[in-house]
Amino acid sequence: MPLISRFILLLGALLVSACAQQAPAFAPPSERPLAASEKPWPKNHVLGIAYHDVEDRDPDQAVVAVRTERMIEQLAWLRENGYKPVTVDQIMAARKGGPELPAKAILLSFDDGYSSFYTRVLPVLRAYNWHALLAPVGVWIDTPLNQPVDFAGAPRARSDFLTWDQVREISQSGLVEIAAHTDANHKGILANPQGNMQPAAATRRYDPVTKRYESEADFQARIRVDVNNISEKIRKVTGKKPRVWVWPYGAADGTSLTVVGEEGYEMALTLDDGLDALDNLMSSPRFLVSSDPDGEVFSNSIVDVQSDFVMRVVHVDLDNVYDPDPAQQDINLGKLVQRMADMGANTVFLQAFADPQGDGLVHSLYFPNRHLPVRADIFDRVAWQLRTRANVKVFAWMPVLSFGLDSKLPRVTRWDPKTGTTAVDPDQYTRLSPFDPEVRRIIGEIYEDVARLTSVDGILYHDDALLSDFEDASPEALKAYAAHGLPGSIAALRDDPAAMQRWTRFKSRYLIDFTNELTAKVRAIRGPQVMTARNIFAEPMLNPESEAWYAQNLDDFLQTYDWTAPMAMPLMEKQTQAESGPWLETLVQTVSKRPGALNRTVFELQARDWTKKDQADIDGAHLADWMSRLKRQGATSFGYYPDNFLDNLPDLKTVRPALSNKWNP
Repeated sequence: MPLISRFILLLGALLVSACAQQAPAFAPPSERPLAASEKPWPKNHVLGIAYHDVEDRDPDQAVVAVRTERMIEQLAWLRENGYKPVTVDQIMAARKGGPELPAKAILLSFDDGYSSFYTRVLPVLRAYNWHALLAPVGVWIDTPLNQPVDFAGAPRARSDFLTWDQVREISQSGLVEIAAHTDANHKGILANPQGNMQPAAATRRYDPVTKRYESEADFQARIRVDVNNISEKIRKVTGKKPRVWVWPYGAADGTSLTVVGEEGYEMALTLDDGLDALDNLMSSPRFLVSSDPDGEVFSNSIVDVQSDFVMRVVHVDLDNVYDPDPAQQDINLGKLVQRMADMGANTVFLQAFADPQGDGLVHSLYFPNRHLPVRADIFDRVAWQLRTRANVKVFAWMPVLSFGLDSKLPRVTRWDPKTGTTAVDPDQYTRLSPFDPEVRRIIGEIYEDVARLTSVDGILYHDDALLSDFEDASPEALKAYAAHGLPGSIAALRDDPAAMQRWTRFKSRYLIDFTNELTAKVRAIRGPQVMTARNIFAEPMLNPESEAWYAQNLDDFLQTYDWTAPMAMPLMEKQTQAESGPWLETLVQTVSKRPGALNRTVFELQARDWTKKDQADIDGAHLADWMSRLKRQGATSFGYYPDNFLDNLPDLKTVRPALSNKWNP
């Protein structure tokens, strides 16, 4: 075939393909979303910028170093583009109602206490008359001048680090406040039986001899000694007790944060993404300057900080990683980590419970806890590997009520209008009654345990938190209804439309309040930076009257959780393949009617057709088409469940271009 003919055929194929894709609706400029660089700087917000070492040649990425010339170029760009360094005093004054912070306020910080701060950074700060924080590690600065520094288990030249005399001189410059970066906890400690080393200030140490984890009391005592030691060292040198805490590796912990707060600290700096608000100073995000970025990369990263986080999720069954053979289990884990990296996802919803039967009733967990058997202590291991090797955020996917605990504990029961009797609904999740105080206590302790002994970025509340229009009919539930001025029987509740409506709203809010209790328990231990997401069924979104059938309300979810996660699963909702696309578009449009809601909603598509006896996997091309439809309607955050990483289902090469928002060839 002549070359020109081939070209014409190829061009025709491309045109047909393009025509098959529905073009996004035209929006006038006034209705288009603003780019991050065009958004006004939010009032009283600060961008933290975290530097480490500064070197003239070959910046060592083991200490996240940058070249001197690059640092000067970056600071010059910030100055020329209107960014204004602020002090901790200015931040505290603004929080107390004093003068507002300037637009584009930045807080410069330099971690670890490298000697380059004295020789290279301080002269630049003096030339600019800019303020900054310096956060040294106590035992590193304590090291005698004739000995190497024990840098988290690796020796480094003592000359790489400041002396306390230099820290004193720096503190007297009038430009630098000294913060605390722990005394001796900037290192990794054994975190699980598999041997992962994790940040000491945020991890309960695992003892391989006793096969036990550090108790909460021992952990808190260890942290308190560390905080007291570094605080006193800084006070002795500077004459001031430090008030800013800087987490090693950016890893925060709620128990440690409680100790830090009790010792008088007023700010705690992480390495999370985003701008810092004045009501969030004990969990302040910072942009980490890493990989010695050139001017273009640095400037693009700084501007991008104002962008909304876009979540691209793969929802994973840990049951598929588990294997009684440890060698095979490691192979499975390797496949999962590699696939998540290759897929380009940025978030994994990871099952923290065992459900090998697929019935939704949890009899064992994948982390040590006080109430259920441990099928295998692997959740923390898998979460840590995913976070550090695949560079994804990990949410612990947890049931809310479907725990197979003591049979004496009350279950959610359904009132049968035909017989007037109550029993557990065989067609629904078997759930513990949330109206029972003992149930709430035990489930709360399970959530405390997942927070204490796992490394997570968030919690995903499962879709088992629902109550039908005939539930809950347990005695404790009926007492709760009566205590809130409602009829004390299901029959009476259903006979009165006004009471029925009040009862529906009461149950929806009750489940919200219960998950809020669980969130508070998790954050108290793991830290305020832990995010929340909750699955919601599609029906109460599309048909608000069906809240009565689920005790779920979209507006409640959007107001309560960081992320609302609709189960955007058309085939499960009895839609045909032909109907599935328009159905998804309607679901997105329902959310988009609420201002800003799409920025906090992550749509979960189905990768398996559970309506078929063989539960057939959905073709990757069809899944990718669904994702494209979501995007054309304005949805930016979405994902799918389940992922069969062992058999490459759905096909990675087919789904990745639609799922990932990263560059892909």
